[in-house]
Amino acid sequence: MIERDLDVPAGVDAVRAVGIVTPQDYQDVVVPLLARATDEHRRLRFLCVVDEAFTGMTPAAMWDDVRLGLSAMRNLAGCAVVSDLPWVREMTRFSAFFLPGHVRVFDMAERAEAVRWLVELPGALADVRLRTEQGVVVVDIDQPLRREDIDAIATQVDRWLADHADLPGLVLHARGFPGWENISGLLRHLRFVAGHQGRIERLALVVDAPGLDVAARVAGTVLHPDIRHFPAAAMDGAISWAAARPVGVG
Repeated sequence: MIERDLDVPAGVDAVRAVGIVTPQDYQDVVVPLLARATDEHRRLRFLCVVDEAFTGMTPAAMWDDVRLGLSAMRNLAGCAVVSDLPWVREMTRFSAFFLPGHVRVFDMAERAEAVRWLVELPGALADVRLRTEQGVVVVDIDQPLRREDIDAIATQVDRWLADHADLPGLVLHARGFPGWENISGLLRHLRFVAGHQGRIERLALVVDAPGLDVAARVAGTVLHPDIRHFPAAAMDGAISWAAARPVGVG
């Protein structure tokens, strides 16, 4: 069954799944919860605790789970799944990439941390700095890219482009290839590239990642920016290269 969990701050909706989940559980608990969030015009911050006593769903309940999940996706700010069950944790991690909201898995002992994560969404953004004296946007990334990170990058790039024909350089710095949190972040990144690649002259990838030299050269043949890979320790050199304009360009 599904039980409401009321021990959460305002703005967070929580449930607990135990035993066998049936369609009636969805009608009694989940449907009103989704309806209330819609009526209050707020994005859903959802805490789902899956107890060790959880044994699965009836076939009809599985369909309700999919149907209601699809209807809630457009309104999902974040979902924290708290469970020690390995199959629940792995299934959640796999499906998280395809959901538009932020999804994270926590141990049962981390319930308080899960609630705090939901309350603080979207959390700290990538560190994005516009160096106006050089015309370079520098981005420090320490987690998979989210749509909010891409929006923060676009804001600084567009701030420069509002008064200039192009941006001399964009520098992305990370310890390893960060990837994307989910498909929403990936699509937002692709839209950013499509909308800005003709106005960014140089892209420096300051990342310690095997094979990135080759990837940068290949990307440079199809994208407008001149792309170069630097080791993570060569930040100053990467910024200097990104700031340099071709001869004859003011």
